[in-house]
Amino acid sequence: MQSTKNYVGIDISKLHFDAAIELSGKYVHYKLSNDATGFNTLMELLPDDCMLVMEASGPYYLKLACFFHDRQISVSVINPLVIRRFCQMRLSRTKTDKKDAKMIAEYGKAEHPSEWHPEAIHTQELRQMQATTDLLDKHRTSLLRHLEAASQMPVVNKQVLKTLNKTIKSIEHQIAELELTMDILIKQYHGELYEQIQSIPGLGKKTSLLLIVISGGFTKFADARQLSSYIGLCPRIFESGTSVRGKARITKMGMSRIRGMLYLCAWSARRYNHKCKDLYDRLVAKGKSKKLALIAVANKLLKQAFAIAKQKTCYQQDYAKNICF
Repeated sequence: MQSTKNYVGIDISKLHFDAAIELSGKYVHYKLSNDATGFNTLMELLPDDCMLVMEASGPYYLKLACFFHDRQISVSVINPLVIRRFCQMRLSRTKTDKKDAKMIAEYGKAEHPSEWHPEAIHTQELRQMQATTDLLDKHRTSLLRHLEAASQMPVVNKQVLKTLNKTIKSIEHQIAELELTMDILIKQYHGELYEQIQSIPGLGKKTSLLLIVISGGFTKFADARQLSSYIGLCPRIFESGTSVRGKARITKMGMSRIRGMLYLCAWSARRYNHKCKDLYDRLVAKGKSKKLALIAVANKLLKQAFAIAKQKTCYQQDYAKNICF
């Protein structure tokens, strides 16, 4: 049954957005400013029973998406890679903002995407603080390397060393303050879940917190496989016929930060988490690489975390078979 909903394609950038609205079987194109003026103008142009479809283009889509969501206009936010693949399937070779807006509208008509809802305020704050601590930590690492290099020089300027040490200490203090605030906030809204996830051998505070933030308290995904795919830990098989046998690799289409943290957690889990240890040993015994085995352990940790969240209980080694599939 064909949907009667009117899908409006939005191609958005920092300063402007292009809207494609279908009227009488033809698309009408509008180029508007990415601010309240442009939002209100689009509001007047929208047909009845419509859904705005847009890509998750960095932070630029959020204000527009929230503006229309607050006004009870349906919004759908799509991974840009999905739109790119859709355009390739349609053999679209033209790449302009106007054409992109039309193709996004066509995607809406063809796929009927689900409605988008903004994250809770505390989740948005946690995301911002997490991103800031990551940035500060990278800056700290860079300064530490520079300090090490400077200290090995034949001539060492004391003022340089003093400045570098002072800056590093300041950054460490700022990171500690942000992490304390994050810990307080996550305990306020997800205190019980936060403790339960940490009960899994191998998962620490930072990884547990980030998993809760990414998954919306494990409510945004139907199962662990969807969460794994979102993060980018799903294996991708590269085989064709009898001659092509590529190595299995993870998709890496998710977030590198959480993937890296889970990979480190897997090292600990293969020693202290019985289920993960059994999985790791079994794969290595079959001739699989240690890296592939660790990725499997990371996925196992996601499954355990998901099961813990759904069962609302702490991890128990003796009852792992009942709650940690």
